[in-house]
Formats: sequence, structure tokens, C-alpha cells
Amino acid sequence: MEYVTLNNGIKCPAVGIGTFMLAPADAERSVREALKMGYSLVDTANAYVNERACGRGIKASGINRDEVFLSTKLWPSEYENPKAVDETLARLGVDYVDLLYIHQPAGNWLAGYRQLEKAYREGKAKSIGISNFEGKYIDELQTKWEIVPQFIQVEAHPYFTQKDLRKTLDKYDIKLMSWYPLGHGDKSLINEPVFAKLGEKYGKSPAQIILRWHTQMGFVVIPGSKNTDHIKDNLNILDFTLTDEEMAEIAKLDKDQRYYHRTDEQLVQFAAWHPQFEK
Repeated sequence: MEYVTLNNGIKCPAVGIGTFMLAPADAERSVREALKMGYSLVDTANAYVNERACGRGIKASGINRDEVFLSTKLWPSEYENPKAVDETLARLGVDYVDLLYIHQPAGNWLAGYRQLEKAYREGKAKSIGISNFEGKYIDELQTKWEIVPQFIQVEAHPYFTQKDLRKTLDKYDIKLMSWYPLGHGDKSLINEPVFAKLGEKYGKSPAQIILRWHTQMGFVVIPGSKNTDHIKDNLNILDFTLTDEEMAEIAKLDKDQRYYHRTDEQLVQFAAWHPQFEK
């Protein structure tokens, strides 16, 4: 496994298993099998309503808790709940998480960030992060944080490399964790000729080339799947290295194209929605 070193000295695996849109039974199985295969990073969230399942998967894997980098996110409707962190830990069945995010810049997000800072000081979160905080939101947060976050989780892929955001991240040594790493399954991205050419050279699929590009950009990548073959393939990307010339060739694909466009109306809805947690 390769690692990135966070601005507080903690190391995080470069490749992890994501659980977005996985039903509890699938999340439990994917986490268990991924950890057995050699993964050590698991990402979940209040909003995925599979935290309990991820906790079960970790236990069933037989891997020691201290060998798993566990990441989750508080949902906006939890930001003002003083028990949100403890309830999240209880669902996961752990005493601490390795990374705790606030999920969206919705509702009283500053209260949510204060919860992260408190959890960090108390050792309930070994590192903290912000998810989907781009543009004006990270600009405002910079004026208010007491502890600089270690991570931001945002959409990133070769069509959208977050170059503007990365200027801020580099200033504070905040690491980027990519979602939609394969462009939300967009065939036009996957089928770019450069990925087929490099795949042939290295004996990899276009998807594996793209995931390797992420890690060489310094991003942490968390592709999710319930297919064990895909989970295995997604980890099998660390035995080759793209050259500087190949990375430069991929860089030419950047067209500042997002797949997800969040609206202000959605932020209002996010703050009002309460996840129905698995019992």
C-alpha cells in the first residue's frame, strides 16, 4: 500500500473502499472482503445509512481496528446534535474514527465544524475534514477554523482536476479524497484513447489507469463496488508508475467538467433531511 502523510503527521492509505449507495448487506460484504484483500481504508457517512454495516464488516474481516483507517461524515441535520459524534461512533462500533468530515456546507455548518474540532481534541477523531466545501465555503471556513482540516472530499477525475481548489489546499497541506473518480462511469472518459494506450502498455484496464492517475496526483481514491472482482481490480494499481510524460498527456484532458451540480435549494433540503439509520 502507498500512503499520504497528513498535515498532522498521520498516514492515510492512498486507496480505499467507498460505500456510497451500498445497501447495508452489500456494504458489510464489500468492507469485509476489501479488508481481507489488503485494503485498509474504509469510507462511509451518516447519510449512507450503512455505518453499522461497515462496522460489522470491519469486525468480520478479522483485521485489527488499529490497522483500519476509518472515515465517516456528519450529515447537516446532525450538526447541532451534541451527541452526533458519540452516536456515530456507536453505530460504527468503535471508540474513534481516523477521519471525521462534515458532509455538506448546509445548515449550521460552522456548528458541525466545531463538533469536528471538539472530537479531534478529545481523540474521538484522529483527523478531520470537509466534504463538498469548495469556492466561497472553504474561503469562509478559512477565516473561522481553529484547527486546519486534514482532508477535503470532492468530485475529481481527469476531466475535472480541481486546479483552482488545489491552490488553497496546497497552502494548508490539505489532502484531497476523490469521489466520482471514474467520472460517474462516463463512457467518454473511460474510453479516452490515452487510457486504452496506457492500459495496453502496463497490462491494466482504462479504469485502473485512471485510478493510478489519482494516486500519482496525490489524491486518495475511494472507488465503491459490491462486485468483489472490481474491488480487487481497484486495488491492483500500485505495481506500476505512469511517467511524467504520461501524466502530462492525461492532464490535457482536463476541461473543468463536473458531473454533479449542487444547487442552493438542495443545500436547504439537505439541512432538513434526517437519515433513517439502520437499527
